Amino acid sequence: MLPLIVLAAAIVLVFDYTNGFHDASNIVAGVVASRAMTPLQAVLVVACGEFLGPVLGGSAVANTLGNLIDLSHLPKGQALPIVISGLFAAVAWNLFTWWRGLPSSSSHALVGGLIGAVLVSAGAEPVYWGFAELRRGEFDGFSKVLLALCLSPLLGFFAGFVLQRLTMFLLRAAHPRINKYLQQSQWLTAAALAFAHGSNDAQKSMGILTLVLLLGGAIDSFRVPGWVILLCAGAMTAGTLTGGWRIVRTLGFSIYKIRPIHALNSQLSACGAIFAGSLCGAPVSTTHVVAASIMGIGASERPRTVHWGKAWEILETWLITIPGSALIAGLSYMAISHLPALGL
Repeated sequence: MLPLIVLAAAIVLVFDYTNGFHDASNIVAGVVASRAMTPLQAVLVVACGEFLGPVLGGSAVANTLGNLIDLSHLPKGQALPIVISGLFAAVAWNLFTWWRGLPSSSSHALVGGLIGAVLVSAGAEPVYWGFAELRRGEFDGFSKVLLALCLSPLLGFFAGFVLQRLTMFLLRAAHPRINKYLQQSQWLTAAALAFAHGSNDAQKSMGILTLVLLLGGAIDSFRVPGWVILLCAGAMTAGTLTGGWRIVRTLGFSIYKIRPIHALNSQLSACGAIFAGSLCGAPVSTTHVVAASIMGIGASERPRTVHWGKAWEILETWLITIPGSALIAGLSYMAISHLPALGL
């Protein structure tokens, strides 16, 4: 099983890396578009926050993702290829949307990939759907993940809308030089948003890597080792340092013309929504939240100047991410299951 464990762990880190350069652009977009920082300054500040987030942010989200599927009843030679197929689909989707400059959700891609591979290989039973718990008012499993991924953009939108209205009222008589202080404040808000992103998104990779170790027999119980935290934090930070400038252009310029006050408010709104998800152990999409907060800010100020066509294009990408990555994962599993070396 060692080769499969190593392969699965390597793909987890590749996913974490692509998640870093894919989603870091969501954080960098505002500060670059508002000229609060140069691209190099923004990437360095965000990278520091991205590394500290998973190191200090606990493992509640990792536990949620790691327990989303139960493959313990399957042979190790079948369980690990399922995870590998799901991870491959998530990485492929991240690369495709990065190439197209579309701010899709790495979280959606990972969840869709894992579920798609499980459905093709073992049916629906191994997935912890959580719908029975939801009827009792409890949130767990896939229902918790789905609710978090759907509700967090709404929270980001309304938080951005309200915060923009509030700050515009408070600063209605301010001198234009206030923009200098708004730009300087973004050094703190961008770092906080990066920390929130790292504490949520890196935990997804931590949970999957821990699941790989458990399925491969390397550990006896689902508990995230310290070296896994450091490894995933390092991979995401490395991805952050490379940046995803195609997506920066989409979020920073194509939805709404961002000024310093817009960038600051979008960072504060997104940071609050992501932190709330992390505290609840719910994986949220930074892409969704940041884009929705920018839309909310634009809608509160000048709705007609928001590029709703680009927003609709982003929404379409969101809607097809889970089924698209699930399809890729299912095809990937069917392909690798016929490899003689695996004998599935």
